[in-house]
Amino acid sequence: MKLHANARTCPHSRRLAVDRVEREGWALAAAAEAAGVSVRTVSKWLGRYRSEGEQGLFDRCSAPVSVPLRTGEARVAVIAALRRLRMTGAEIAETLGMPPSTVSGILTRIGLGKLWRLEPLEPPNRYEKRRPGELVHIDVKKLGRIGRPGHRVNGDRRTRSRGIGWEYVHVAIDDATRLVYVEVLDDEKALTAVGFLRRAVAHFAAFGIQVERLMTDTLGIKHLRTRPYRPRTNGKAERFIRTMLGGWAYGAIYRNSDERRRALAGWLDFYNQRRPHRSLSRQAPIERLHTLTRNNVLGSYI
Repeated sequence: MKLHANARTCPHSRRLAVDRVEREGWALAAAAEAAGVSVRTVSKWLGRYRSEGEQGLFDRCSAPVSVPLRTGEARVAVIAALRRLRMTGAEIAETLGMPPSTVSGILTRIGLGKLWRLEPLEPPNRYEKRRPGELVHIDVKKLGRIGRPGHRVNGDRRTRSRGIGWEYVHVAIDDATRLVYVEVLDDEKALTAVGFLRRAVAHFAAFGIQVERLMTDTLGIKHLRTRPYRPRTNGKAERFIRTMLGGWAYGAIYRNSDERRRALAGWLDFYNQRRPHRSLSRQAPIERLHTLTRNNVLGSYI
């Protein structure tokens, strides 16, 4: 049983009031005063008890028994069919000559309030490469430059620095080990991206990782393309970016963009060398690399 938040009585107190009137001969006014409610309320519970017994003392559903003006199921089916043709609520309302608010309420009630709900849920695409360098995910995150301390420092949102541009955080993450390479650059143009990829490949090579596939078509390395508007296709890079933003970009208060850039190296060292990764059995990426490398070396002699 779920009582109203402002209810003055419960089934127990209602039964007590009824018993005082029925069995002890109290007047309605006296029973009402003792219960802290009106005479009308005690009279109501008394009437329900006499007609329904103990069940009459429980709260009833507040929903109306019938709604004469409610839209019929046939019309609701038509609204759903038009929605599946990707019509907006306003377009459906105009087509059927209905108030837009009514159509909007119906779409929300049947679970079609958002257009994306028309798309079938995609099954999870979970995978993990077993060989370091077999696949390296590439992504770019745009960050606003910091010109002066903002509202996170002084609490005044009027001190925002506007029009000072963006920085572009280029990310490369190895699928098997989650080892990452990151640079903060001034843009995401093709020439800039190619330079980043060359340095990323060299960085992984320093750890003995030969990059075989990237999500790019440069450097003569085989590439895979992500599906448009499907960030989860490149899920490991997306997940790392969220971690990076929380731990580095937004995890501290910086006076300017240069200070934020200088802090990146230390955070990346922590991520690669010491941060336990849940999907890697609590290993840090560098530990995972050593584990896979050791297993591959041993396996080559079996």
